[in-house]
Amino acid sequence: MTFRLPSGGHVDRDTLLQFTFDGRVLNGHPGDTLASALLANGVHQVARSVKLGRPRGIMAAGVEEPNAVVQLEKPFPEPMQTATTVELYDGLVARSLSGQGRLATEPDPARYDAKHLHCDVLVVGAGPAGLVAARTAARTGARVVLVDDQPEPGGSLLGSNEYLDLKPAIEWARAIADELRATPDVEVLDRTTAFGAYDDGFVLAVQHRTSGAARQRVWRIRAQQTVLATGAHERPIVFPDNDRPGILLANSARTYLHRYGVVPGRRAVVFTMDDSAYAAAIDLADAGVEIPLVADVRPAAPENWAAACAERGIEVRAGAAVTGTEGTERVTGVRVAGELIPCDTLLVSGGWTPAVHLFSQQRGPLRYEPALGAYLPDGDLPAARVAGSANGTFDFAGCVREGREAVAGAPEENPLPVSDARPRELAPAVEWQIPGAESEVDTRFVDLQRDATVSDVLRATGAGLTSLEHVKRYTTIGTAHDQGKTSGMLAAGITAEALGVDLADRRPTTYRPPYTPVAFAALAGRNRGELHDPVRVTALHSWHVEHGAEFENVGQWKRPWYYPQPGEDLHAAVRRECLAAHTDVAMMDGSTLGKIDVQGPDAAEFLDLLYTNLMSTLKVGRIRYGVMCGVDGMVIDDGTVIRVAEDRFLVTTTTGNAAMVLDWMEEWLQTEWPHLRVFATSVTEHWATVALVGPRSREILAGLAPELDVSNDAFGFMAWRDAEVAGIAARVCRISFSGELAYEINVPSWYGLALWEALAAQGITPYGTETMHVLRAEKGYPIIGQDTDGTVTPQDLGMSWAVSKKKADFLGKRSFSRAENLRPDRKQFVGLLPADPTVLLPEGAQIIETPHVPKPPVRMLGHVTSSYPSAALDRTFALALVRSGRERIGETLYVPVGDEVVPVTVTESVLYDKEGDPP
Repeated sequence: MTFRLPSGGHVDRDTLLQFTFDGRVLNGHPGDTLASALLANGVHQVARSVKLGRPRGIMAAGVEEPNAVVQLEKPFPEPMQTATTVELYDGLVARSLSGQGRLATEPDPARYDAKHLHCDVLVVGAGPAGLVAARTAARTGARVVLVDDQPEPGGSLLGSNEYLDLKPAIEWARAIADELRATPDVEVLDRTTAFGAYDDGFVLAVQHRTSGAARQRVWRIRAQQTVLATGAHERPIVFPDNDRPGILLANSARTYLHRYGVVPGRRAVVFTMDDSAYAAAIDLADAGVEIPLVADVRPAAPENWAAACAERGIEVRAGAAVTGTEGTERVTGVRVAGELIPCDTLLVSGGWTPAVHLFSQQRGPLRYEPALGAYLPDGDLPAARVAGSANGTFDFAGCVREGREAVAGAPEENPLPVSDARPRELAPAVEWQIPGAESEVDTRFVDLQRDATVSDVLRATGAGLTSLEHVKRYTTIGTAHDQGKTSGMLAAGITAEALGVDLADRRPTTYRPPYTPVAFAALAGRNRGELHDPVRVTALHSWHVEHGAEFENVGQWKRPWYYPQPGEDLHAAVRRECLAAHTDVAMMDGSTLGKIDVQGPDAAEFLDLLYTNLMSTLKVGRIRYGVMCGVDGMVIDDGTVIRVAEDRFLVTTTTGNAAMVLDWMEEWLQTEWPHLRVFATSVTEHWATVALVGPRSREILAGLAPELDVSNDAFGFMAWRDAEVAGIAARVCRISFSGELAYEINVPSWYGLALWEALAAQGITPYGTETMHVLRAEKGYPIIGQDTDGTVTPQDLGMSWAVSKKKADFLGKRSFSRAENLRPDRKQFVGLLPADPTVLLPEGAQIIETPHVPKPPVRMLGHVTSSYPSAALDRTFALALVRSGRERIGETLYVPVGDEVVPVTVTESVLYDKEGDPP
């Protein structure tokens, strides 16, 4: 059965498109949406509801569609797409959904991009108000951007047969659009939906493209002035069994008729609270659809519309309501005053809800208008004005006038075009639901996408909820893909009815971006794969690549993980690198460590407040290890502090936390301690850092820096010196990142590769982050973010020595006296030795007290934080956070690994070189 008319509509009848829906091969035309093509082929049921599995059909013609959610299969799986917004193309394959869709399992082959655009005036919406606003602004010489979600301009005129000055209204719209496209400094973006409006005239829009390399483009638009001509959404009516396929919004049926040449059925009943549905009834009757009845809930019908209906043999019944429907896969009849009227289509109109979403997103105030039963903009914003139906103005002349007036400094325009559209005769009725029998309360659907009914709203109010926001969350109404475009006002009205309150006294629910769903791929744009996040490399990266390093991502940095030689796997390479550091000499690229230059007269006082230990007593030329805590006393970072001068320090951080620590510093300097005269600057990229480690490191350094006295007396532990190393000016720090005799050599980054190559020429073994982790773990040095998890204090780590008892205050100090932080059973940092020295415990594994896994609940004592095989220990070992861990040293605990339970001995966290005296 086909419902396509022999002529009419804006589709290209000369070209045939073939598509597949639920395995059926069907035909359509260019200009169709998937929804219009399905209706043309007599397909009404396109989905089943998410919770109840009830059959659902096409209800609307645009983004407000709550039912027709489909899965696109070709050319690429796209779930949860509304059939009313999918443009038909040859070869499209789609299927109906019963609930949720299916995500793609293969990479998306399409490209997505983004573009920035600046303008004087941004107009959102290309209906009558928007077109006039854009033309008015363009004639002032302003830079104008006009965005609209349809393939062509016209807005509501696209779905009508109205005339302006004796010409089809759509020709008037096209003439204005052509003028705009021909005007310099005017950008017309079709198929573009503005989905987010923010402060300072910033608007995000997504464009669905039919040509070019990118499937979708996100436009980031900044405008001095924005005109929101976003139109309005027709409301459905809440009555028993109002969700069957074949029930459509009246104006949507009119759109399908005039825009696509499609009638939704052969015999249609019209049920309305508003004049606008009469136009749909008359137009469909003129197209050959039998209209037996227009049921109007208002006590009197509009005289002129009723007369036009009478001319066509359409009965108009005032004070009448549809109280139920019959049918399964499609409506077969409706009940009016106890009478069953056979039909295959029901057209409904419960009035109009202005699309104020973008205005509200910019914190625009709303007011309730009782005559419309909707919220309207309550005035303008400094940089945004609302015009047309979005402002509650529904006549053509009013929309054009408001479009012109919305542009600041607008010149006088030509007289308004004369419209043949019938004016509104009667005010709409504002009724939120049609009563039904008690047994039918669960079939009066408010939000069709969420299967939410009147009974759900009544349960929410019965539970004591009075806020519309709370009712929304209790019922989930308005939280689906359509964001409550057809259900939001209905839910608000039914809630107010149940509570006996006035909606004017109730704040509406908050509209949030996005206005319509936006694909994550579009938001990501070209930031995907290797480009999904900035990739940072050190000045030595090319050498690491040439010498076969495997890399790991640490923060945004590519760090050498290990350097495998032929035939070596990870463990063999790390074992060799560890032995070199312990017995000979090795070197590591430490350039990624965060480096922050802190200077100013109050720099020492600032660092005293920031770190747990005292920094102001540090002498120039010396270095001190420091621990940084949050206000809750939990460790957030650690590193060294180098005093460069009386008023200048160089702070190092962990690689991944460099940005966070700088932000932390700025937050306190700008908000809590603005009186401190301190400047903090990231200099991470300015320095290349090489860690020279092992018993022969002093010998190697002495050979490359002959003028530097490297003896212990002249260059002691935790000191720094300026010197030339391999002929390069460097800052050399006597620091051991992993416990051995070691130096950190810092040079400006552009000299980093030369320094590294000079060291490599000495036959030094390079090592990566995995070896560094093993070396640190053997010495019990915690790695922040791995051995800590935001719930660990310095005392838990056995680092009470790093918490000053002299300072009056520092971040986290007060928290150390909280009862929670003084609990004796807190998790503490300890070592673990598996009974079988070859067993490598999984990191993250739980620790229990018994040698078998009991039935739940299981008391977990802690978890493994780091686990490695050690060449120095000739066995595996682990570090862990264990409840009352230091009291358990020597005890045997157990770690479930797969189907086995591994016994482990609790030890001190330091497992190698416990004396720790630097050579």
